[in-house]
Amino acid sequence: MIKNILITGCSSGIGYECAHYLHNKGYIVYATARDPKDVTRLQNEGLNALELDVCNHEAITKAITWASSAHEGKLYAVFNNAGFGQPGALEDVPSQALREQFETNVIGLHEMTRQVIPLMRAQGYGRIIQHSSILGIIALRNRGAYNASKYAIEGLCDTLRLELQGSNIFVSGLNTGPVRSSFRKNATKKFFQYIDMENSVHKTSYENEVLEREDAKDDGDMFTKGADVVIERVVHILESRYPKPHYYITSATYFLGYLKRLLPAGVLDKILIKI
Repeated sequence: MIKNILITGCSSGIGYECAHYLHNKGYIVYATARDPKDVTRLQNEGLNALELDVCNHEAITKAITWASSAHEGKLYAVFNNAGFGQPGALEDVPSQALREQFETNVIGLHEMTRQVIPLMRAQGYGRIIQHSSILGIIALRNRGAYNASKYAIEGLCDTLRLELQGSNIFVSGLNTGPVRSSFRKNATKKFFQYIDMENSVHKTSYENEVLEREDAKDDGDMFTKGADVVIERVVHILESRYPKPHYYITSATYFLGYLKRLLPAGVLDKILIKI
């Protein structure tokens, strides 16, 4: 069996590191990124790379065809990794910002999944990896748009597993905690694009928590891990006969996931409001 994999969001961080690791391990990797400059860089680094904005459904069709055409129309795996975070208290997040958050994190992921399933059904196997988050398990203040998008991914994954029973197509969700990437830097840009901080009742919270956290250096944070912790789970999904439905990644995810199952909502809220 040829193990080819299509990965979205490979410009940096987890997608970038995963694409290179799997390529070096012998997988046939098809890496995508939204920015043409990133695509050129990936190609110069020896990867098969294509421009892909997951909000463009026709481009998704093109990417699936590109990744499968050299392999008799077959595609072993898809890693839906593309996404971003829109910070801000929900009362400050404009509807347009929420639409953009869902268009990339949820609708793009769904469209890629929806288009690849018929191909995988026809070939009789497949792996679909959905990048969720610790914030698909618990919610944090000033992350409502992102929380909601990741909760939606959890619902999609749980439903797909039921609908794909017996198909030999496995859907696995990655509940990733803090991992070193450009995520925080990109989130800060989205914050200033959409949030009117000066006229918000949450201004102090933004100054003392959101922006400080987004600008924090990951290297000094004992809870923030390298992309290798995600790559390890991706490899397990690709190589295990029966991959797990959920993969908790980083100690923060295990700890908060445990508290979510153990504590009443009111008690858990008192802990989460301090994070």
